[in-house]
Amino acid sequence: MRKTALVTGGSRGLGREMALSLAKKGIDVVLTFHSNENAANEVVKAIETIGQKAKAIQLDTSSIKGFDAFAAALADYLTKENGKPNFDFLINNAGTGIYGSVADTSEEAFDAMMNIHFKGVYFLTQKLLPLLNDGGSIVNISSGLTRITFPNVSAYASMKGAIETYTKCLAKELGARKITANTVAPGAIATDFGGGSNKTNEDKRKTIAGITALGRVGEAEDIGGTVAFLCTPEAGWINGQRIELSGGMLV
Repeated sequence: MRKTALVTGGSRGLGREMALSLAKKGIDVVLTFHSNENAANEVVKAIETIGQKAKAIQLDTSSIKGFDAFAAALADYLTKENGKPNFDFLINNAGTGIYGSVADTSEEAFDAMMNIHFKGVYFLTQKLLPLLNDGGSIVNISSGLTRITFPNVSAYASMKGAIETYTKCLAKELGARKITANTVAPGAIATDFGGGSNKTNEDKRKTIAGITALGRVGEAEDIGGTVAFLCTPEAGWINGQRIELSGGMLV
């Protein structure tokens, strides 16, 4: 039986690697994109080359008012492709980085972080639960910053802390439907996220490598495989857990 995963923010960075890793596991993929449709379509083509079905649908995950239309578009696509509107795996990955000190963080910046990293995840999951098959999985993306802290990350890290608590609640509430819920917490990864300094700032990269047991900055490819694994039968007894992927950063 064909399985389908939905990956939010799947057009670039970590989301792209998650989508490709899922496809390599034989899972069809629906991915969302905010504005970069060309990049999303490139991911779709790459997944189709692997041999799986793929579809990109636009979604602003910070705007709850668009969730009804998105759920309808998703259900319509899945019904046309598979004969039913259901899917199996939800990966809440979409996000942005806004950094600033506690003293300087504005209410606008705080609300932006909350809307995309917590409120949006909470209510998109709620909206999609009727479409999620029993026995499926939810993977929410957190951050290594819920375990270790640095200056200027308070709003972002706080939302990710909320996501980790929310995920444990999901695991408890959805257990009767045999749906697992886990968080994956990447460490410092070399992508364009938050300005891309983990990718381009050599001084920062050297610092990260020096405090990481494996001696380097993480790459997007280090994350996708674990997310895909959590959507396989072999991971079916992993539930309500936080899995950090940081290469042993500050252990």
